[in-house]
Amino acid sequence: MTAKETVLTAVDSLFVEKNPAAVDEYFGPTYIQHSTLAADGVEGLRALATTLPAGFGYQLVRVIAEGDLVVLHGIYSGFGADRLVAFDVFRVDGNRVVEHWDSLVPVVSRTTSGRSQIDGPEAASDAEQTAANKALVADFAQKVLVEADYTALTDYISTQTYAQHNPDAADGLEGFGAAASAWAADGKLLTYKKVHQIVAEGDFVFTRAEGEFGEPVIYNDLWRVEDGKIVEHWDVIAPIPGELQHTNGVF
Repeated sequence: MTAKETVLTAVDSLFVEKNPAAVDEYFGPTYIQHSTLAADGVEGLRALATTLPAGFGYQLVRVIAEGDLVVLHGIYSGFGADRLVAFDVFRVDGNRVVEHWDSLVPVVSRTTSGRSQIDGPEAASDAEQTAANKALVADFAQKVLVEADYTALTDYISTQTYAQHNPDAADGLEGFGAAASAWAADGKLLTYKKVHQIVAEGDFVFTRAEGEFGEPVIYNDLWRVEDGKIVEHWDVIAPIPGELQHTNGVF
């Protein structure tokens, strides 16, 4: 199986079919956990899997994969009163899932743009542009996000079409600018310190970074690129908890 097939099979068996045997069948014995919800190793995963509430469910929306990394974008229900939109990143080795990162935030019913946190194109396209799109977003992430050179925004983001799925921002660069100003007034500056992962497939490029947004956070951003410009954006900005059930950190 490909890395993507391995992850999809594992997640479906464990979280959709709720089959605890999936832990031993699809996850490696040296499984490294970075999640804020589970303890380390396969035993930590098994403990999570065997205590899932009756109303637990998972809805997969989109998946991208590059090399040994697979990114899932979807919605969990049953962890609490709120449904949670999430990005999960899995590393695969030899048809086994061996490492996992995630970030989850509540689903918002009403957004500024009118778009949901998950709607939009679901399948990657333009596979032949993967390398070029990854290079574009990597350059954008470093120059604009990390170095905070916002004068270069239009070098990377389309001025014609920019569909926004962040709950607080309207479409277009003007919408992003208005949201950033409102965040800053609330003491939440968009500060990216380091990009830890970039995963690309076709027109989709995912970045996972550490930074601050009024507090230490994990920035999970999914960018869609078309004709050499970023035209759509989804994200999950999740706080970094003070304590974890493991010592692996969130990155």
